[in-house]
Amino acid sequence: MNSVTNSKERQVSSDAFLVSKTDTKGKITYCNMPFAEIVGAKSSELIGKPHNIVRHPDMPRVIFKFLWEYIKNKKEIFAYVKNRSFDGSFYWVFANVTASIDERGNIIGFYSVRRKPNPKALEIIIPLYKDLLNAEKSGGMDASLKLFERILKEKNTTYDEFMNNLQRL
Repeated sequence: MNSVTNSKERQVSSDAFLVSKTDTKGKITYCNMPFAEIVGAKSSELIGKPHNIVRHPDMPRVIFKFLWEYIKNKKEIFAYVKNRSFDGSFYWVFANVTASIDERGNIIGFYSVRRKPNPKALEIIIPLYKDLLNAEKSGGMDASLKLFERILKEKNTTYDEFMNNLQRL
């Protein structure tokens, strides 16, 4: 994995679904071909690796805080995520993440299906994430969380409503 990022953006095809599964520790146990292709890797190079191998440094940690709180409580979540490919390029996705549950109701892993995000949503998400990231850099996760909660309150919406309504713009 190239640790350098660059400004080259990859586009998710409008008919593609990028699928991955992880164990409870976040290690990739399955990925489909569209996911491997956009990351620029073979499936064998991804299986067993932590999913955050594709995390882009522009992503505010507070978004992952929401994600983990949801899925650890067996709730699905939708999120806009900027990921990094192995060559340092990036791509945006609209992700749906859920817990995989066994017959006894125990979490045995996590399942994510990502698709092309609405470009109009990214016009809102990109500056929002930049603000959240700046808040994190100056005041840590708490500052970022407080800013995001204030924004949601000002918009009189919940996290779920906000994310899903953006995809419908």
